[in-house]
Amino acid sequence: MAGERRQAPGPTARHDPHAPPEDTPHRIAVIGGGPGGLYAAALLKRLDPGRDVTVWERNAPEDTFGFGVVLSDETLGGIEHADPAVYAALQADFVRWDDIDIVHRDRRHTSGGHGFAALGRRRLLEILHARCRDLGVELRFRTEAPPAARLATAYDLVVAADGVHSLTREAHAEAFRPAVTTHRCRYIWLAADFAFDAFRFEIAETEHGVMQLHGYPFSATGSGASTVIVEMREEVWEAAGFDVLDEHESTDRCAKIFTEALGGRPLRGNKSAWTTFRTVVNARWSHGNTVLLGDAAHTAHFSIGSGTKLAVEDALALAACLQEQPDIPSALQAYETERRPVVESTQRAARASLEWFERLPDHLDQPPRQFAFNLLTRSRRVTHDNLRLRDARFTRSVEREFGCPDGTPPMFTPFTLRELTLRNRVVVSPMDMYSAVDGVPGDFHLVHLGARALGSAGLVMTEMVCVSEHGRITPGCTGLYTAEQAEAWRRITDFAHDRAPGTAIGVQLGHSGRKGSTKLMWEGIDDPLPDGNWPLSAASPLPYKTGSQTPRELSRAGLTEIREQFAAAARRAAHAGFDLLELHCAHGYLLSGFLSPLTNHRTDAYGGPLSARLRFPLEVFDAVREVWPDGRPMTVRISATDWADGGTTAEDAVEIARAFAAHGADAIDVSTGQVVADEQPAYGRSYQTPYADLIRNRTGIPVITVGAISSWDDVNSLLLAGRADLCALARPHLYDPHWTLHAAAEQGYAGPGAVWPLQYRAGSRRPQTGRTDAPKPRLSLGS
Repeated sequence: MAGERRQAPGPTARHDPHAPPEDTPHRIAVIGGGPGGLYAAALLKRLDPGRDVTVWERNAPEDTFGFGVVLSDETLGGIEHADPAVYAALQADFVRWDDIDIVHRDRRHTSGGHGFAALGRRRLLEILHARCRDLGVELRFRTEAPPAARLATAYDLVVAADGVHSLTREAHAEAFRPAVTTHRCRYIWLAADFAFDAFRFEIAETEHGVMQLHGYPFSATGSGASTVIVEMREEVWEAAGFDVLDEHESTDRCAKIFTEALGGRPLRGNKSAWTTFRTVVNARWSHGNTVLLGDAAHTAHFSIGSGTKLAVEDALALAACLQEQPDIPSALQAYETERRPVVESTQRAARASLEWFERLPDHLDQPPRQFAFNLLTRSRRVTHDNLRLRDARFTRSVEREFGCPDGTPPMFTPFTLRELTLRNRVVVSPMDMYSAVDGVPGDFHLVHLGARALGSAGLVMTEMVCVSEHGRITPGCTGLYTAEQAEAWRRITDFAHDRAPGTAIGVQLGHSGRKGSTKLMWEGIDDPLPDGNWPLSAASPLPYKTGSQTPRELSRAGLTEIREQFAAAARRAAHAGFDLLELHCAHGYLLSGFLSPLTNHRTDAYGGPLSARLRFPLEVFDAVREVWPDGRPMTVRISATDWADGGTTAEDAVEIARAFAAHGADAIDVSTGQVVADEQPAYGRSYQTPYADLIRNRTGIPVITVGAISSWDDVNSLLLAGRADLCALARPHLYDPHWTLHAAAEQGYAGPGAVWPLQYRAGSRRPQTGRTDAPKPRLSLGS
């Protein structure tokens, strides 16, 4: 953020070496008199008093919508450096608090150490109005701004801070390329004429459905004042009759629903209306000499903070870039380059938070403290370690409820599936190595899997092991369709059990389907072999991508043959000594191809509705479960979404999980995508976990979560929040085969959940390094 990395210079003369470049904007038009537009105007004028800066605002100066505004310490630091006068005025009016209260089913849990600051939106605007006038910014209230295109011909720079419904953005949609997503909850901004003593989340389970209150103080004057946002799913809003109530009736009704939180006091509105949140994303933030700022460029759900915060940070960055860069185009590009990663990260966190609240009913039956922890960590920005530093007592109470012995992080608590007890919750995720010869795993696989077993993960999974020669993905894929292959696997499981006792080793069985007969990954992932191809079979005769081989549609006889191949491979896996078997029904391979409507176009008993698309994968599961030893668990990996229109949905994934559990699956390994080549995944940290969370908390089935989980803090957070039972990590284990042991060392844990091999025990402490700090000055002498 701008305030974290630079101090904006004050007004300077042109001969000063820090003066603005010669090609700096002299005439600046700002569309929109909200906090972002006003602060940008003030900064740009302060940095160069000779500038002509004009702000257009269609409302009166005293008009404002919403009530309180929350700003972070980082944002305030940026304001303090850039404009101490504004910072001082804000400081005088801020209400600060540290606690978050979560009230659910008549129990209140309080977590401290969070550090919020808020003030009234109207007071913020008054401060910025005064500052703009002091600096000589022209403020035109009650005046609609001319179109941005017209302003762009008369001004050097046009700053479009005209909000979520930006007319500038819509007028130049072909340049900005906006995408607007409307979400599933209705909410209304209200106020209460008293100050909450903490940021408060309160859950109301009504006859119409679940409703939630978000409340926080923003004024300490008199008895104070608080913002109150009431939110609920659209169908709950309609069932409760809010769709036919006016503002006054809605306000009274909300006050009655949350009467305990409000102490029986009323709520008030301010032209308040029920609305749905819209996430705004733009492919570009500038067009010629016009630039978007704040909600016009991007929005982030109110449940993780304030849009005002992002807009103020935009203003800081834009002003600094105009000061630093040689010309306006370079400055606008630098502004977007600096801000976009920060905004995208915030939007990912905001989306995780808003989707958590959209699915709030799925979490209500969690243990009370776990529910509170889950709410606090919903955006993945607050984590277990972070919360432990903020409020160790609260975090420890959640750990005790979870079942952590004293001094044991959540990831090192055991977990049992059938007769298999895993000593910790870490799984080495299946990773194709493409290094077998004729399907036989060799020395590479022994070293690869053996090293990760020595690294003390609770469960080490093989790559997808193919059930037939024609079921391979590439010529380098391993198999379990010959006795030689089974004996080679036995060598690996024996090593893991003998040299890394306590680490379980699991096999993932699969068939490539339409994604087979391709090059090794590093030669061209999913590209067909130049020669030596083998015939492919799939649910339907659809090639994976342009240039891929078209598979044959499996006949009844072909289905029976493949089902028997899976059963035969499972027998060999049991003989080879594997502790757990996973059926691969994800990533567009054969069984996944039956589940997705995008890849299954059959018209027989194995195609059509989800229940029919499930039929063959369930037949295979049953055949494998029948021959797999009863005491050893079976899991199923699924793609919980295809990341493509018309594909598997999250609701489908819940039903798929239920079906496999009903047939005896002990856990569902929840992955996503890789089913169709034109998918559009929403990547990000732990981006697949919401699907695991949904399945676990809606069905009660144990789940393994995967996908961009990169730190032990992530693992502890996901487990303690009840979003998963086990966490599977792939790339971190490629980077560090002893990732689990190092996670234990870094947390100061030396218990039974992570055992160093005797040969490695001398390395169980982080090696010493040379000192990088210098003695701190003890005296400061005046000149």
